[in-house]
Amino acid sequence: MSLSFASAKSSTFGAHAQLNLFAAVQDIYSQACSNGDGTIPNAALYQELVDRGQLTADDIKTKCSIGRSGQRHSLATRKVRWLQQTMKTMGILERVEGVRGQWRTSAKGKDALTMVPPGVTLLALDTKWGYAIWADCKEFFTTLNEPLHLILTSPPFPLAKARAYGGPSEAEYVSFIVRSLEPLVRNLVDGGSLALNISNDIFERGLPSRSLYKERLVLALNSALGLSLMDMVVWKSNKPPGPMQWASKNRVQLNVAWEPVYWFTNNPKKVRSNNQRILVPHTEAQKKLIARGGEDRTGVWSDGAYRLHPGSYSNPTEGAIQKNVFEIGNTCPSQRRLRKYQMENGLPTHGASMPLELASRFVKFLTEPGDLVADPFGGSLTTGEAAEINERRWICTDRALEYLLGGRGRFQSNSTAGGAVLAAA
Repeated sequence: MSLSFASAKSSTFGAHAQLNLFAAVQDIYSQACSNGDGTIPNAALYQELVDRGQLTADDIKTKCSIGRSGQRHSLATRKVRWLQQTMKTMGILERVEGVRGQWRTSAKGKDALTMVPPGVTLLALDTKWGYAIWADCKEFFTTLNEPLHLILTSPPFPLAKARAYGGPSEAEYVSFIVRSLEPLVRNLVDGGSLALNISNDIFERGLPSRSLYKERLVLALNSALGLSLMDMVVWKSNKPPGPMQWASKNRVQLNVAWEPVYWFTNNPKKVRSNNQRILVPHTEAQKKLIARGGEDRTGVWSDGAYRLHPGSYSNPTEGAIQKNVFEIGNTCPSQRRLRKYQMENGLPTHGASMPLELASRFVKFLTEPGDLVADPFGGSLTTGEAAEINERRWICTDRALEYLLGGRGRFQSNSTAGGAVLAAA
C-alpha cells in the first residue's frame, strides 16, 4: 500500500470514525473499571455507544448478509466485536470466563498506555494543514510516497528507567533511531533537513562519565543514511537540577542546563534553511549604532582576523542573525493549555513534551510555507501545532493512543476527529 499526502487528505481518511469508536469503547471499559469490576455485557456496551453518538439505534438493528452462508448480522456490532478482539490481542481487554458476550478491562489495561498493534494504521486527527496517525512510524512511513522537507522529532531517550511510553536501551539506541528514520530520510527532498532533539543526560552505567551514544548516533546517521551534520544547536532551558546522583548527591558533576538538537541535511550545497526567517530583534545599543551610521573606530584584532573600520554595522536590517543557542523555557502557554485539556478529559500528560517555541523556530528556519514536516515520534503533537500555525503541511505518528487523543486539544478550533482504517492486519 502506497500513500501520498494528497490521498491521505482525501475521503479515504474521512469515511468512518474508526479511531473515535476505538477510543470510545476503551473509555467505556475504563469507566466501568473505575466504578466496579470493569465488566460490561455487550448489549450495555452497544447502548452506551449509541448514547455517546458513536452508533445509532438503526446501526445496531440493521442487518446484512455476511459471507458465503448469507447469515444476517449487524455490521456495527461486528465492528465493535472486532475492536474487542483487537483490544484482547493488545492486552487491554479480556473475556469474562464462562459468560457469553461479556468483557472487562485486563490488569494490564488499567494503567498502561494503549500501544498500536502491528499492521494497524488509524487516523487520529485531520486539520487544515496536516494529520496525526496512530501507527508504528516505520510501518507508516515505509508506505508513504511523499517528499518531506523537514523531519523534526524528539524520540524516546535511552533512559535507565524508561518513561511510560517506553524506549530502547542505550545499547540498542543507535540502531533503533537509524531504522526508524530510514524510510523518512529516503523521502527527504534534496536539501531537506533532520532536526533531532536527544538527551544530554545519559551516563555510563554506575559512573559519572557521560555516554558517547550521541557521538555514535551522529556518525551512524552520516555513514548509514548519508546525512551531513550542519550544526548542533544548544537548547538552553530551565531544566530542574540534575543529574541528581552525580551533581546533587556525589557532587562530582555540574547541573545540566541544555539539550542538543542535531541538524542534518542530505545535501549541504542545496540546504533549504534561511536564517532570515528567524531573525531576532536588535538590541537597543545596536539600534543606536545603526542610527548614527555605524562604528566610527578603526581596529585590528587576532592577527588581522577581525577588522573594524568607520561605517561598520551601519546597514539597517530587520533583525540580528539568530545564534545557535536557543534559550527557551520548558513550559509555555501552549503546553499549559494542553495539560488542562488532558486533565479535563482524563488523558495522561506526556512526560517529555517539547515547548512550542522550540519546534516553531526550527520549522520556520528549515522550511518554507507549504512544505511538509514529519515527526515519527509525534507524542502530543507539538511539531504538528508548530507546523500548523506557520502554514506548513505536517504528518505526525505515535504508537501511544492516549497521547494522540490528548494532542487533539491543540487543534480544537481547526480539526476533524478522523479515524478511517488505512490498514489493519
